[in-house]
Formats: sequence, structure tokens, C-alpha cells
Amino acid sequence: MQQSSTFISNFLIPLLDLIGKIFLGLLKMLIVPLVFASIITGAASIGDPKVLGRIGVKTIFLYLSTTVVAIFFGLILGNIIQPGVGLSIEGAAGEAKAAAGMVDVLMGIIPVNPLQALVSGSMLQIIVFALFLGVSATLIGEKGKAFLKFNESLAETMYKMTGIVMKFAPLGILALIAVTAAKYGPAVLAPFAKVIFAVYIGCALQAALVYSGLIMAFVKKSPLWFFSGVKEAMLAAFVTRSSSAVLPISMRNVQENLGVSEKVSSFVLPLGATINMDGTALYQGVCALFVAQAFGIPLSMGAQAGILITATLASIGTAGVPGAGLIMLSMVLTSAGLPIEGIGLVAGIDAVLDMARTSINVTGDMCVSAVVARTEGEKF
Repeated sequence: MQQSSTFISNFLIPLLDLIGKIFLGLLKMLIVPLVFASIITGAASIGDPKVLGRIGVKTIFLYLSTTVVAIFFGLILGNIIQPGVGLSIEGAAGEAKAAAGMVDVLMGIIPVNPLQALVSGSMLQIIVFALFLGVSATLIGEKGKAFLKFNESLAETMYKMTGIVMKFAPLGILALIAVTAAKYGPAVLAPFAKVIFAVYIGCALQAALVYSGLIMAFVKKSPLWFFSGVKEAMLAAFVTRSSSAVLPISMRNVQENLGVSEKVSSFVLPLGATINMDGTALYQGVCALFVAQAFGIPLSMGAQAGILITATLASIGTAGVPGAGLIMLSMVLTSAGLPIEGIGLVAGIDAVLDMARTSINVTGDMCVSAVVARTEGEKF
């Protein structure tokens, strides 16, 4: 019995910990090139710079607005359900620090040195630089086509690489769950049901209130018409947990079932698959409060407002690959002064949470594409 215990603690757990770290490392490897190539390709996909500007402003405004609401839902549910209360994880104390000022946050997304941003993985700066590259390559016409063709090929290559990495997802997730249970004991898994409940309720509210409201207010259609038209993409996102992988299905659904033109959908959906992460943002709000409560760290209203700002910007830089939201959560925890060790708690149930949040991410993209198309005068 003692030999078995020694084998588990000295060999099996370290091995599983290594496997889990390798899996997360592979996901990190994908994010920068995937985001960079996808944003450039998406920004250049419309072709007409005037249309790009008009549609781009509408799209980004809607994406940011729905993301802020999603985080708000997440923070409210985290405060009401209090999933981490009673968990009492030792090893951290204190109070969450105040968030950086809005001016500092906004200045921080400007890539003073774009190459350094790419090397260091500063996602928000990478996104800004990629948007400028995509627009600029479009503006120079024929001379920019070779550059755009290269990025389109790079994006497709990264989508394929994502699929290869995700073949190892079951083993990676199993390793993360096992290490979490071994480190904190099986009892630590029980409160996770509250986290799952909060995230799923928040996603349901986002769909029922926000997306249904936008469809009724702008598209002048029933929410049932919308959800019936996009249910295939919603289910595919739930199963695959990848906004990028579902992109072809999303495009087909909005074009054939909703009647959105290719001109609008070819810009709004690829951009949304990279920068619009409502479900991920909601998840980050819930999980940040969960970690704070689990470690007994009080979060003031100011700190929660900081989480809202940071999670909004972090969601913009979240690549549409399974598990990327877990990486971006570390950015939110760090900015709020919460222990990064909290990632280990959430990692064990990340796959379950990822299904719901990815489905909402994709649904939000398709909702915004329908709204933008209607505001551009398209008839459904």
C-alpha cells in the first residue's frame, strides 16, 4: 500500500502534471500566430476601405457592448451564487489591488514596438497592429495582395494545427483534473458545480436577453427565427469548443439560413471568431470571483470594475481555440492581484465550461452579423 502511494506521489502525479503543462504550452504556442493571421485576413476581407470603416466601427462597437454585458452578468452571478465561499484554500491572503486607470489601459494596447509585442505575446497590442496591417494592405490594392494571400494561408495552417493539438485534449484535460484533485483533495471538486451552474446560467441569460433583444430591436425578427437558423453552428461550437473551427459552419448558417450577405459575414464572423468572446468574458468574471472567494481575498467594487475592464480587453485577445480562455484568465487574475495558482483550480473543469462559453461566443458573432447586415440595408 505504501509502495502504491509512493508510486502515485513520486511518479504518476509529476508525470500527469508534466502532461498538463505540455498541453497548456501547446495552446499558448497557437495563440499568437492564429490571432495575428486571422485578424489581418478578416480586416482585409471586405475590400472596399469605406465599407471596411463603416462596418468595422459598427461591428467592434457591438462586440465590445455585448462583451461588457456578459462580464456584468458573470460578476453578478459570482456575487449571488458565491461558488468559492467555504473552499478555504490556504497560501494566499490580502486584498485585490486596484485596477490600472483607463488611460493607462488604453495606452497599453498601442504597440510601440510591434515586433516586441509579437515576441512577448502581448495580445491586445498584436490585435491593434494586425488590424492596421490588414487595413493598410487593403488600401494599397494590388501590391498588398501577396501579403494578404500569405496571411490567409497562414491562418488556414493555424486552424489545421489547432485541430492536431486538440486531438491530445482529452489526455491533457484528464491530467489537469487529476493534478487538481491530488493537490487539494477530491472534496475540492464539489464547489465546482456552482461555478459550472453560474457560467451556464450566465450564458443562457446572454442568449435569452442580449441576443434576442438585438434580433428583435434591429433585425425585426423573432428570436426563434434566429436560433433556429444558427442552431447547427451553436451545437458544433458546443461540441468542438473552437470558434475558429466552427467558422465555416457559422458562415453557411448566417448566409443560407439568415440571409446575411457574404460581404458582411466574411468580415464580421472571422473578426468575431478572434475578438468577440462574450462567453469567455462571462466565464472570466465568474472565475475571478471564484478564485478570490476560494483564497479568502475580498474584492471591492473598484476591483470588480477593474476586472470588467480587463476581462473586456482580454476577451478581445482570446484566440478561438479550445482552452485559450484559461490562458487569458491568468491575465485577469494577475491584473486584479489574485493568485495565479487559481488557474489550477479552474483547469480541472475548463472543458465543461468551454463548451458553453464557446457556443455563446459563436452565437454572439452570428447575432452581430445579422444586426450589422440589417443596418447596412440588407433584407431578410
